[in-house]
Amino acid sequence: MSSVFEAVMLLCFAAAWPAAIHKSWVSRTARGKSVLFLVIVFIGYMAGIAFKVTGNLDRVVFMYGFNACLVGIDLALYVRNARLDRQRAGSG
Repeated sequence: MSSVFEAVMLLCFAAAWPAAIHKSWVSRTARGKSVLFLVIVFIGYMAGIAFKVTGNLDRVVFMYGFNACLVGIDLALYVRNARLDRQRAGSG
């Protein structure tokens, strides 16, 4: 039963990431975004995957992977947006 609650928690977290990704995509700026937060959350998902792989393997591991991918996309957009911010600052 605990895997069901864990899955619901991960689904709730996964529901929030598309909005963050969309905001990062359309804003084209890294301002207001915390790369440290994104890295910490990404590490947390990696720790969840490691926990599942080292003894409690079930289908929930895929949800950790999916969430980690969403955070990875937001991290990549952060890198793109930070580069765009630097370009705008240099040409302004």
